[in-house]
Amino acid sequence: MALFAAMGVIWGIPYLLIKVADGGVSVPVLVWARVTVGALILVPAAFAQGAWRPEQRAVLLRHWRWIAAYAVIEIAGPWALLSSAERHLSSSTSGLLIAAVPAIGAVLVWIMGRRDRGGAQSLADRLTAIRVTGLALGFAGVALLAGPGAGRGSLLSDAEVLATAVGYAAGPIIANRKLGEVPSITANAVCLVLVAIVYAPAAALTWPHTVPSGQVLAAVVALGAVCTAAGLVGYFWLIAEVGAARATVVTYLNPAVAVALGAAVLGERLTPAIGVSFVLILAGSVLATRAPAPRRAAGTTPQAAAPGRAQPSDQARGI
Repeated sequence: MALFAAMGVIWGIPYLLIKVADGGVSVPVLVWARVTVGALILVPAAFAQGAWRPEQRAVLLRHWRWIAAYAVIEIAGPWALLSSAERHLSSSTSGLLIAAVPAIGAVLVWIMGRRDRGGAQSLADRLTAIRVTGLALGFAGVALLAGPGAGRGSLLSDAEVLATAVGYAAGPIIANRKLGEVPSITANAVCLVLVAIVYAPAAALTWPHTVPSGQVLAAVVALGAVCTAAGLVGYFWLIAEVGAARATVVTYLNPAVAVALGAAVLGERLTPAIGVSFVLILAGSVLATRAPAPRRAAGTTPQAAAPGRAQPSDQARGI
């Protein structure tokens, strides 16, 4: 329970920290600094787990294309888009829009159509009436929140956050389907290093002329150390402790933390639209990722789910 609560906070505070950091550094500098701090922590951890061994290097080389794809879809693109959007959106609005990740993940899994050995779509991937209702509620909440004046931002900023949510939903699907052989900490460490290299030129060109305030520097360091490195490691610990499906429930705590911190620390105003959107998006995400009841013939007993079978809710995550 303590780890679960900690993860809810760790992935609920990035929106506040990004808002603070945006006031002192450019988007490329913010992304570069965040991934660099995270890499400085995760790379030694990966080597401690044996990333230097020939067999692990061979695994990385076999999967380098998917590792690069994951780095772009899960980190490089979303973190830049979110940082750009929060220059115009409140942190609480951004956190609520990101809460659509589970619902988007359910749609992506259904579109990609994971198949079982018999060739039929697996039970976990079917869009049941409950899931369709959940999707409708969730996207109604997104539409309300992105409406004129609701979040006091622009349509472009709303689109950037929703594109971030798509990346957050698609990234874990790639990890689950294509990177199962790669140790998680090693994969994340490599991704952070790759993104740091890619953003280094843009960060150098937009480097601040004066040293940012201590508040901005603290926000950047916290983003890298707490929300990135500790967040990734803590999430894998949580999965090991309670299982993947139950671990993803932490996604539903993040927007509550984001809204509370935005109001308490930054003085962001909570409008009726934000309140209604909060309920619609979270309720929709819960229903959209709900596992359907297994079908069984009369006189038979339900069978346990096959080990390792990921549910659409397994694809959801925070930041």
